[in-house]
Formats: sequence, structure tokens, C-alpha cells
Amino acid sequence: MTTNTAHSANVPPWILKFMDAIDNLSFDEGFAPLTDDTELYFGTTHIRGVEAIKAFFVKIDEPLHITHEVLEFWTAPNGVRLLRGEATMAKKSEPDRVVHAPFTHIFYLADENPPRIRELRITAGPLDTQAVGSF
Repeated sequence: MTTNTAHSANVPPWILKFMDAIDNLSFDEGFAPLTDDTELYFGTTHIRGVEAIKAFFVKIDEPLHITHEVLEFWTAPNGVRLLRGEATMAKKSEPDRVVHAPFTHIFYLADENPPRIRELRITAGPLDTQAVGSF
């Protein structure tokens, strides 16, 4: 009998590469699971396509020193992957003013091997996604 519950799992390397790509704004290998059809929902922002997603992360993260730490990773049926973590960030212009923000990523995979992300939903906060750089 199959259950529809999520299970804790080891964080796969592609997730760690994805988070590192966001931190460093170097998108090559870390963004390989994204496609031109991948949809990103970040708060109220909706973006489609790997190039637009890259541009979005540059816009919100370039003014920051930021690191994302994965605290929990869960697998669920039908290609759903859940990630809980914490971002540590500071404006480059104010490196001593550090903010910690919890976040959750929900990955909906189109394929598992290699992983292809169909949709990614991110919640972060408490913070306003339009004012990340003004905390």
C-alpha cells in the first residue's frame, strides 16, 4: 500500500548546487534542473523560464551577501520535494547589519533523473519580497 506522506531524506547534491548558485549568482551547474518551462513563484511574484528566473535572483540578491542553509529536506509522492532552511543576509553596503530569514521551497519535478524542475514555489520571511534589499 502506498501512502501520500512526505519522508525526511538526505539533501541531494542538485539541491545544494541550486542553493549555492543562488548565493553566488553563478547559475551554470546549479541551475541545470531549470528549463524554459520552469515556473517560479516567489511570494506574489510569478516568473517563467530559466533566464527570467536567473534575472530575478540577480535583481534581489546582487545587493546582498547571502547564504542559504538547508535545515530539512523531504520527499513526497509525485515528484514533490520540500525544503526548509534559513537565509543569512546583509546588504553589501551594510555588512554588519545581518538578517536571518526562514524559507521554504517546494519543488515540483517533471523528471527525477536527471532532475527537471517543472515548478518551484518559495516562501521567505517574514519579509516583503519587493523590499528584500531595504531591510
